[in-house]
Amino acid sequence: MTPVLLLLLPLVEKGPDEEDVVAGWTAFGLFGLLILAVALLGFSLTKHLKRAERSEQEGRYDPPTRRPAPPEA
Repeated sequence: MTPVLLLLLPLVEKGPDEEDVVAGWTAFGLFGLLILAVALLGFSLTKHLKRAERSEQEGRYDPPTRRPAPPEA
């Protein structure tokens, strides 16, 4: 079986050299944009959660949907 493999070895396509394989600036830019998008979504989520908490404390929601006050220790 070894002679058959030796005959087929030149037919196998060689891959690129290690120094030729890079992600590139496009992938780096997309990665940066994804980080920025996650950060903006996090800030927006925090803002909306604070607004919802403030609205709940002001009594803007129906009484059945309010959380009971935590018991005092």
